[in-house]
Amino acid sequence: MAFAPLDPVLHNQLRLAIVSLLVGLDSADFNFLLEKTGATRGNLSVQITKLKEAGYLTVKKTFKDNYPNTSCSLSAKGLKAFEAYVKAIKEYLGTGEG
Repeated sequence: MAFAPLDPVLHNQLRLAIVSLLVGLDSADFNFLLEKTGATRGNLSVQITKLKEAGYLTVKKTFKDNYPNTSCSLSAKGLKAFEAYVKAIKEYLGTGEG
């Protein structure tokens, strides 16, 4: 049995956590993601940038009450990549749909 390759963009704990959180949401702001992931600001920022560069997220920077506000949304490409990643993991665990 050959295993499907795992997406290197998603095969990172923090990036996978970010995408997993966004799957069920229209969008989430930076502080929400920071709180839910427990990441540092710097690391979260770097991982959001990597996901954006891969085309998995759309990032919108605005101001909210005179403070910068970064909002992230999962793109169609990101959702497709996440679904493929989950399917591959199921196959690794022997619960895939052959």
